[in-house]
Amino acid sequence: MSSAHRPQRSGRRSRIPAGRVERLARIGWLAGEVALGGIAEGARRLFGASSEAASVFLTATNADRLAKRLSGMRGAAMKLGQMLSLEGDDFLPTEVTQALSILRADADAMPEAQLHRVLGRAYGRGWQRRFREFGIEPIAAASIGQVHYAVATDGRELALKIQYPGVSKSIDSDVDNLASVLRLSRLLPGDLDLSGVLAEAKRQLRQEADYRTEAEHLRRYHALLANEPGCVVPQVHDELTTAHILAMDFVRGEPLDVVGSQAQAVRDRIGTFLYRLLFRELFEFRFMQTDPNFANYLLIDDVGTVALLDLGSARVITESLSARYARLFRSLQRTDRGAVENAMRDIGFFEAGERADRVQSLVDLFLLGCEPFHLRGPYDFGKTEVPARLRSMGTELTVKKGFLRPPPPETIFLHRKIGGTFLLCARLGARVDVHRVLDEVLASHEGARRRWANASEPRA
Repeated sequence: MSSAHRPQRSGRRSRIPAGRVERLARIGWLAGEVALGGIAEGARRLFGASSEAASVFLTATNADRLAKRLSGMRGAAMKLGQMLSLEGDDFLPTEVTQALSILRADADAMPEAQLHRVLGRAYGRGWQRRFREFGIEPIAAASIGQVHYAVATDGRELALKIQYPGVSKSIDSDVDNLASVLRLSRLLPGDLDLSGVLAEAKRQLRQEADYRTEAEHLRRYHALLANEPGCVVPQVHDELTTAHILAMDFVRGEPLDVVGSQAQAVRDRIGTFLYRLLFRELFEFRFMQTDPNFANYLLIDDVGTVALLDLGSARVITESLSARYARLFRSLQRTDRGAVENAMRDIGFFEAGERADRVQSLVDLFLLGCEPFHLRGPYDFGKTEVPARLRSMGTELTVKKGFLRPPPPETIFLHRKIGGTFLLCARLGARVDVHRVLDEVLASHEGARRRWANASEPRA
């Protein structure tokens, strides 16, 4: 493959701080910068300058400073910032969530010398002899690693996912230190209990940083979707895979966020596939890829075939949680407010005795966010105003009604997939009969459960 035909990305590079001490120092600098920013803002207010932020620390400037520093660190610190940007609309200030949204974009790559050291540690001296061709310029760079195109000695085209140095060893310290900075700088509400969220973030990040685990996930996903039409999952190449490098098939295609010019029928087919996949993962497979980043899905032909690339954030769904969501989704389909409330309480979104106005606002949020579930016929995602309305309702719930309870930790990544699937379809401008797709998958799931129960009953 000539260099002219290789996928390209921007050439931004910056060194990743690899040691724990250096990473702690970076976070310490961030804390100092935020504190100085707060002092400056306090002085501005003292001399009459107005600001809409409730705290001198909750300013757009401080939030931008936070996002830029996390982007430079990469690793768990950047990943946690991404998670907060996606999940924080309900409990973080607007200034913070808007600034953190830049962390979802392409990250800087490692300098070439640092990349060579990483490859040398993984494959040994003379690592170049393992490849007929190796593209030094990455084709993608994210929070935990970057991806390179390569050709094996036998001619196989590969995508090598290469982890940044120090990521796996700094997860706990990154998460704890960043959470402390956010609290001390008052960028997070002081009475917000994030202990469950942080513990789940650490668990997920440890899994994502183990590329051998991701290789197992890829193999499992490949088997589960073997008979799913319109879908491709790359295969793993074990001889080149290590704990910090994942070698898989190279797949050509376009990220889903750039295929809005495709024919409406193609966009509709992709959107229908994405929702069918979501519901099968939750109720049939009980195994879900929970990172619906646009770049993790590629359109590989003009009829709507989709490749699924990244299984680092896959997770097992317990039978109990799957059953509780089946009840919730059936209730949402019927717009049965009482049943929705009971199902949400059972999952843990609020406790018995919660204020009635807060509970009803939460039910309203779920009914709005799952609007495609209960409206029959094709739902036009290209014309929806649901995301903007959800942000407004979420702000009212947290700011005016004071509801600061984070979602149950086991639901955080699941809801990232549910919300991300909605946003993918909105970006596609797809029209999907979500009610029908959900009905089909739930009916199949419920039928399978009945058959299993009948087969398990003792015979007379």
